[in-house]
Amino acid sequence: MITQVIGIKQFRENITSLWKKAKKKKIRYIVMHHSTPIMEVNPVFEKELILDKLAEDITEAREQVKRGEIYTQEEVMKEFDLL
Repeated sequence: MITQVIGIKQFRENITSLWKKAKKKKIRYIVMHHSTPIMEVNPVFEKELILDKLAEDITEAREQVKRGEIYTQEEVMKEFDLL
């Protein structure tokens, strides 16, 4: 990923074109205010969102197991009338 440093004024004035360019060319921006970095702006891709959601689901499933909130295979089979 390419990194570009830009000023806050430039960022505010061009935010629409900057996010489109960031997503298309995989650019992250370090936004500066008086020579001090104040934020980092990165494009978000759908694949990353899906992986983040999967990680959250796995974490929640592990917590459910710790709390004893589980079903046996037999219980699942009965629930779906597969026995």
